[in-house]
Amino acid sequence: MSYFSLAVGTATRNSEGKIIEAWFPQPLLNPEDSLIQGVGEVVKLNGGNEVFVLENSQMNPLAGQFNDAGHTLSAQFCRAAESSHQTLVLVALETDSAPSSVAEGFLKLQLISHRLIKPHGCSLEGLFGLLHNIAWTNEGPIDLPELAERRMEARLNGRVLEVNCVDKFPKMADYIVPEGVRIADTARVRLGAHIGKGTTVMHEGFVNFNAGTESVSMVEGRITAGVMVGEGSDVGGGSSIMGTLSGGGKVVVSLGKNCLLGANAGVGIPLGDGCTVEAGLYITAGTKVTMLDEKKQPVKTVKARELAGQSNLLFWRNAETGRVECLTNKSAIELNEALHANN
Repeated sequence: MSYFSLAVGTATRNSEGKIIEAWFPQPLLNPEDSLIQGVGEVVKLNGGNEVFVLENSQMNPLAGQFNDAGHTLSAQFCRAAESSHQTLVLVALETDSAPSSVAEGFLKLQLISHRLIKPHGCSLEGLFGLLHNIAWTNEGPIDLPELAERRMEARLNGRVLEVNCVDKFPKMADYIVPEGVRIADTARVRLGAHIGKGTTVMHEGFVNFNAGTESVSMVEGRITAGVMVGEGSDVGGGSSIMGTLSGGGKVVVSLGKNCLLGANAGVGIPLGDGCTVEAGLYITAGTKVTMLDEKKQPVKTVKARELAGQSNLLFWRNAETGRVECLTNKSAIELNEALHANN
């Protein structure tokens, strides 16, 4: 009996009893059949994708099942949760289908941020419609219709309820801090981001959900939903990589290895390895690009979409004519190793 994913954790419910978020200490991808069978004996798995609200009495038997399978963090959580007053949940996904509940959606976002799945590696279809707009506060997530009452309650008890953000997606770092990363401002990396080992995200860098980096990279600009950046690449300050979340084409935009997106530049086509876009230049699919030969003489003009996925390209704007030009990029970028050595 094969399953796509399995996880046990806590959830927050609103006043109507609906789950509005969930956290899992150790989400599992392709869990062992023996574990599924053992967990099934505790919670009565029926097949399909299911969310179980657990009783405290079920936690110790579940701890034994996770421990026997070698998933010690999940086992530790189950033992500690045996006397908890929080909502405890178990999510079992037999298939990677579009999420049908908030708990399923949060599990999939955490699979990506735990680097168990890369962006586009699982179905997130319809996720926006499932998730609630939440006030993420110093006292936990609060459903917006309940915020005024909770703020009043806090004030009357001598507390200040601090609202960190209002969004459907929380900060990744409140759920997961992947090994070997630096994130200067954690509010700018959403849950569901894939931050590769060795990546630095500077203060103005931003990484959306279902997007991120392969490994060592410098992020000072914006990585939009759906975008993946290859190893050794630098997303310069104020730059932006166009996604497809809010309209536009269906082509998956990405940067390959050792690319440089200059400060305040942008790109709306996928680029291969070793590409450079000069500072301030935005390349969209329809941008007219004049191709140059080795002597920097014009050869032909194409639309940028015809160059999608190609490697070793250097894009610039001719200072005299204003036209966008492209030629073979002969010098690969190298990131400063000292900046990433202790990530």
